[in-house]
Amino acid sequence: MFGSAFTDLNRYKPQAVQNERGRIMKWHIGILALALAVFTSGHAFAADKWDLACAYPPMNFHTENINQFAAEVEKTTAGKLKITVHPNATLFKANEIKRAVATGQAQSGEIIISGYANEDPLFGLDSIPFLADDYSEAKKLWAASQKAVEAKLAKQGLMILFSVPWQPQGIYSAKPLNSAADLKGMKWRSYNPASARMAELLKAQPVTIQAAELSQALATGVVESFISSSTTGVDTKVYEHLKYFYDVRAWLPKNMVLVNKKAFASLDKATQTALLQAAATAEARGWKNSEEKNRGYLAELKKHGMAVNTPSAQFKADLAKIGGVLLEEWLKTAGADGKAIVDAYRK
Repeated sequence: MFGSAFTDLNRYKPQAVQNERGRIMKWHIGILALALAVFTSGHAFAADKWDLACAYPPMNFHTENINQFAAEVEKTTAGKLKITVHPNATLFKANEIKRAVATGQAQSGEIIISGYANEDPLFGLDSIPFLADDYSEAKKLWAASQKAVEAKLAKQGLMILFSVPWQPQGIYSAKPLNSAADLKGMKWRSYNPASARMAELLKAQPVTIQAAELSQALATGVVESFISSSTTGVDTKVYEHLKYFYDVRAWLPKNMVLVNKKAFASLDKATQTALLQAAATAEARGWKNSEEKNRGYLAELKKHGMAVNTPSAQFKADLAKIGGVLLEEWLKTAGADGKAIVDAYRK
């Protein structure tokens, strides 16, 4: 009864009141539209703010190169794409970065590809000892395998922005090494399947330690020996704990900066082009820096009292045998496709 009464009263309101109600309703609709526009544009802008997860310290040459890449992207896109770099595994642990990018938890991230050799043997190709032991050979190996690696990653929703090698891998030790037998029983830090398998063949004790945890592992005696680059020795001040480095130049493992394919596809074409151009520049710069800095890093190790040695003939022969074993094992797991890549590289 009351509802119909109010309806009837409403009919007899002056026209001015009706007009005012219409004006207020239009005002509310306008405010809602403005709020929706702000909300939508805010989300569009947020999509152009990327996180890039890194595993290495701010002063590491890889991280420095990535920071320069991020700055160039922001400049060339006039701020349309801003990339925040998170060094030293502060956003995700090293072994979590690849999955985080694939699942969209971060738009981009840096990984050492050989760390995923158990996932697919092709990812471990650049860590087969003595297959490619200098920069020119490492470039040839990457040229022979790049398309196959890109295809594997594409199936996981990932694409490579750029790839940069570490310096040739040498062996750090708490004691002198004249042959492989001298490593028997030593606690050996591994960071990928190849370095873990080397420990087994050397009859050392493999201990999985990520880069961000290496300094602590050395300080507490958890690690007595390991294979890594001259950069790692400087970054983690290995010379404070170990006194010997053997420049065996076993392999040049690559770091790759990956991007989530959906995140890349969400960018407009001009931004995509600018991003890829900055990536190509970063890759060329990174390869050059890696080679040039190696000499300086070795000098730095010497400066701090570390003995930087070339391996003895016996030690080299022992390591070459281990390299042959690892290559044969890799070819068995990689199959015909892997053999085709190695054959193409060796031509």
